[in-house]
Amino acid sequence: MVPLTLAGTGTAQTIQKIGGSSEVRQHLSDLGFVVGGEVTVISTSAGNVIVKVKEARVAISKEMANRIMV
Repeated sequence: MVPLTLAGTGTAQTIQKIGGSSEVRQHLSDLGFVVGGEVTVISTSAGNVIVKVKEARVAISKEMANRIMV
């Protein structure tokens, strides 16, 4: 398992674990980041990450991306 920030660009990854407080996990779940779901890193810019999750593009901070393990 590696954090989402270290995942390769353009390759679909399966979410293995989501860390952080319960509020952070709930926020990520609301955005579509759930264990067992697929996520694809589209690009990184200044540490922030743009990902495709559930057919939508979402921008998240580096801190949030580090809590998502793939």
